Amino acid sequence: MKLKRTARLLKLLQTLQAGNGQNADALAKACDVSRRTVFRDLETLRASGIPLEFQRESDRYYIPSSYFLPPTNFTAEEALSIIALAGEMGDDDGVPFFKPARQAALKLESSLPAPLREDLQTMTRAIRVDLDPVNPLTGKDIVYQQLVDSIASRNVVRITYESLTEWETITTKLRPYQLLFSRRSWYVVGRSTLHASVRTFNLSRISKIETLKEKYAVARGFNLDRYLGNAWHLIPEAGHDYNVIVRFQPLVARNVAEVVWHKTQKLDFQSDGCLDFYVRVSGLSEIAWWIMGYGDQAEVVRPAKLRKIIAHRVANMHAAYNGRT
Repeated sequence: MKLKRTARLLKLLQTLQAGNGQNADALAKACDVSRRTVFRDLETLRASGIPLEFQRESDRYYIPSSYFLPPTNFTAEEALSIIALAGEMGDDDGVPFFKPARQAALKLESSLPAPLREDLQTMTRAIRVDLDPVNPLTGKDIVYQQLVDSIASRNVVRITYESLTEWETITTKLRPYQLLFSRRSWYVVGRSTLHASVRTFNLSRISKIETLKEKYAVARGFNLDRYLGNAWHLIPEAGHDYNVIVRFQPLVARNVAEVVWHKTQKLDFQSDGCLDFYVRVSGLSEIAWWIMGYGDQAEVVRPAKLRKIIAHRVANMHAAYNGRT
């Protein structure tokens, strides 16, 4: 009921802000309610501090155009979604650098009349979005903003990067193509002069960034989905793609099946409750870590190369734990 009331009041506000005002009959028709309800809602708006005015000559109600910004046609559901989502995403445990989204949501909320604000606050408290643990990227605000500016102005940047693949700190010129937030952190995808190819860099490991005067253009035909190909997550590996089959035991089969893990996945439940999970991936390193997260409830059926990778890591784990006293 509250959401319907909020939607009705928002619709009334929007109607009053648009054009040169409306009479009670027109307002009732626009909001699909009776004249009596319209008069009650008009009093609610007036009591909330809205500078509602009435022209006796034309029998019209209106709100001075100087009071609000140009009308934005938010429905109650849209306003609720924006405030709830931006509030959750932009808090201290949300997506790094999204505090401006939270601030924008607060501005939207504060611009509403008190009854609408109270209704929305009650409803947003009943909505919670729990994200996976994220890298807070403390102190990386400047890196993020310089990359945003670089993409906007098409200026090359020089970055110093603590690489986990080269196992050393590298310096390269980067032509940033796209910023991507995925699972736990922000990444920048762009062409690296050091590698002479498009690479992915984690913002948390960029220790220094400098914007250069050199200009660049995004490579013709670049597309993030095409670049990632069938990578399990973010790192497509050279060579052919692998057709992977993983058999999950009944204990976790339903849990696995409930999630779309990859765009190529196919599911096949067996008569004993096991799940055969089919997927085609570019590289095996990333998916190997995912499989190991299910412990003895997951077994790689094929390819043999992936079975060997898992077996090697399990043997190392066994040696580590078996060596403890």
